[in-house]
Amino acid sequence: MDNSNPTQMTDIELKKLETRVDDLLSTCSKLMSENKSLRHQQETLVSERAHLIEKNELARTRVESMITRLKSLESH
Repeated sequence: MDNSNPTQMTDIELKKLETRVDDLLSTCSKLMSENKSLRHQQETLVSERAHLIEKNELARTRVESMITRLKSLESH
């Protein structure tokens, strides 16, 4: 390519830059969408974890209560 026409060179460079900016915008959009999805997934998992911890604690309390009753029956 000869440098005799600076306008043509500038137009080509601008088109390349425009393409790169469009690619970056597309990538940013995809990343924002993925980030939103991952945050939602994290919230769901945190909620599930809290529910399972609560359920586990209830089961532990019931088992301890049964053990206490069995020991009580054993001693009578």
